[in-house]
Amino acid sequence: MDYAPLQFIGEPVEVRYDKPPVRAKTPHCPDGFTWRGRDYRVAEMLGEWRDYSRRGRFAANMQDHNLRKAVRRGSWGVGRFFFRVFVDSGQIFDIYYDRAPRDVDDRLGSWFVFRELERKLD
Repeated sequence: MDYAPLQFIGEPVEVRYDKPPVRAKTPHCPDGFTWRGRDYRVAEMLGEWRDYSRRGRFAANMQDHNLRKAVRRGSWGVGRFFFRVFVDSGQIFDIYYDRAPRDVDDRLGSWFVFRELERKLD
């Protein structure tokens, strides 16, 4: 199935799990999230992918042979886990978990709603 973006959002969300992931830095798809004060329940996960690209200051702090490995499997604090979800309101969103720590006191990373999509009609 093909999807077309409706709007870019790029805002933080708070996620919920019926059963929390075993490892916080490698989460599975959440069961719901809260965005702009509204609760959304994930009815179906439509897809998932990972991006271990190094951004910003992390992009230039690794030797080439180590960088090739890190792009395949990630390294501490680097990477995003994306989930395309169909929610109970009938909307489709791409949400993601960014493994980058906010600061020394908050090392878990953050969740974001990336964009809203619609199904493309053929």
